[in-house]
Amino acid sequence: MSDYPLRTAEQLTLLLQAFRKESGLTQSEVALRLGVTQQTYSTLERNAETVGVGRLLKLLGILGVELVLSKPASVAGSPTGQTQPDAGDKPAW
Repeated sequence: MSDYPLRTAEQLTLLLQAFRKESGLTQSEVALRLGVTQQTYSTLERNAETVGVGRLLKLLGILGVELVLSKPASVAGSPTGQTQPDAGDKPAW
């Protein structure tokens, strides 16, 4: 399994295109599975910053990609002594 660090919307655009092509899918095929037109999907792929989380997760599932959130090692340790939340905990924001 490979990791693809993502820090900007522009990176997401490039990754979505690459994952789609790696999967051997056309924009039309992905659009059909996502329930949108090819034109809508093309816009989504070019403007990834506008994609809602629900739609992004569905798209990643279509492309066979899993979303994993992690903290880089440089920020993983908490200088305030706070513990990291468990998967079932709700963030305090």
